[in-house]
Amino acid sequence: MPMMMKALPDVPRWAVLAAHSVPLIVLPSGLWRIALTLGLPVAHTDPTGLGQATFQIGLTVVGELLAFLTLGLVRPWGEVFPKRLPFLGGRPVGATGATAAALAGALGLLALTGWFTYVACAGLGQGATGTHTEGPVQEALFLVCYLPLVAWAPLLAAVAVAYHRRRTGARTAARTGVGAHR
Repeated sequence: MPMMMKALPDVPRWAVLAAHSVPLIVLPSGLWRIALTLGLPVAHTDPTGLGQATFQIGLTVVGELLAFLTLGLVRPWGEVFPKRLPFLGGRPVGATGATAAALAGALGLLALTGWFTYVACAGLGQGATGTHTEGPVQEALFLVCYLPLVAWAPLLAAVAVAYHRRRTGARTAARTGVGAHR
């Protein structure tokens, strides 16, 4: 029996799968941060206070919430604001604004991914205070939890482009030649 994923009927299957995979690829890094905050041996941590713990849990929650927003690009609440929202409830979501926000998010994620890849490859910050892995097991766990994040930006960008095409009719216009300059 195939797994059913909620989405609008005109959303391409690949976009539904991509949108639903985003929260799942973000989850391992959040679980790693929670484990670190709880003092589990996922990495060595210099003594930290309540502020650092609050930051780590907050980052995890915000990251998951942002990842879940990707689902709005394939579900009804990404086209019409839910009625329970004050001032916006029941109004249509602007396709251009939603697409621009999603693509800006993807660009930001791509920049962060590039920066953190550079920092890791250049060995910047090694031996600095903070959090660092000790040994191959912790290193492998860290990589397993954080490498999936590399897929977040391209998945978000692809789903955003599909959303824009579906909402603006760009795909239909391209297929039928409507609006094409001859």
